[in-house]
Amino acid sequence: MVYKGGCHCGRIAFEVEGFLEGVMLCNCSICVKRGYLLWFIPMKHLRLSTPAANITTYTFYKHQIKHQFCAVCGCGPYGEGTNPKTGELTAAINVRCLEDVDLDKLKVTKFDGKSL
Repeated sequence: MVYKGGCHCGRIAFEVEGFLEGVMLCNCSICVKRGYLLWFIPMKHLRLSTPAANITTYTFYKHQIKHQFCAVCGCGPYGEGTNPKTGELTAAINVRCLEDVDLDKLKVTKFDGKSL
């Protein structure tokens, strides 16, 4: 299935393809403060509809994850990183930024990122 997503003001827009069954709810500092519900997919399944120049990147701690956000509205629709098991470039989609997704129907798995 193809989902459309993006930031609040529309400067970042994208399509992502995959089967959305569940999400991860992480308790690390950035996920808690931003309210992320994350769906991990191979980066090759994310296609930007707007210029990459509209994206601002934030990293912290080990600087392994690129938290992508809009500098205008502040919305953080996805992040980029490398899957530690496969080495594959991975997108962490904030499903709250996808259109027409019923969050109540998703299986939520908790992850203790605070302990990392």
